[in-house]
Amino acid sequence: MTTDNSTQPAAASTNGAADWQLDAAHSSVSLSHKTIWNLVTVKGGFEKLSGSGEILADGSARGRIEIDAASINTKNAKRDEHLRSADFFNATEHPHLTVDITGVTRQDNGSATAAGTLTVAGVTKPLNLTARITEDTGEAVTLAADAEFNRADYGLTWGKLGMIRGNARVNVVARFVKPA
Repeated sequence: MTTDNSTQPAAASTNGAADWQLDAAHSSVSLSHKTIWNLVTVKGGFEKLSGSGEILADGSARGRIEIDAASINTKNAKRDEHLRSADFFNATEHPHLTVDITGVTRQDNGSATAAGTLTVAGVTKPLNLTARITEDTGEAVTLAADAEFNRADYGLTWGKLGMIRGNARVNVVARFVKPA
């Protein structure tokens, strides 16, 4: 990841080092994926999240979000059961999808670049994305990001008669607060 000299620390409103906790009640991870030969979009989300973040004394930031794989909810119990199976998230063997962010840099335009890794079903791949900073106070920081992932990159290749192809869209809203 490269940045220019116009960057600022990840959270300008904080002074010095600080620990943060994910506010799960105000955070979300949702997904959508085209199925049935791109005619139908399946939407859903994960209902259980946890995580933490840290702003270091030098202004750099890092964090981790754990997503409970078994908490997937697409409002279709049979489909959700299949998504939890070894055909997809394999929630029994790999109970969490994990986002490890090793570096966050604030940009002048109200966004932040983040670099790290994403682990899904035991497969870890590099992750680089740009997030919108939607809240930045001394007590809370909220980042929102949209990304597309090729599920085959993570070994999620099940598909009947070619009905499921292409990328999954993921939307993340991560709100971090200072612990009480």
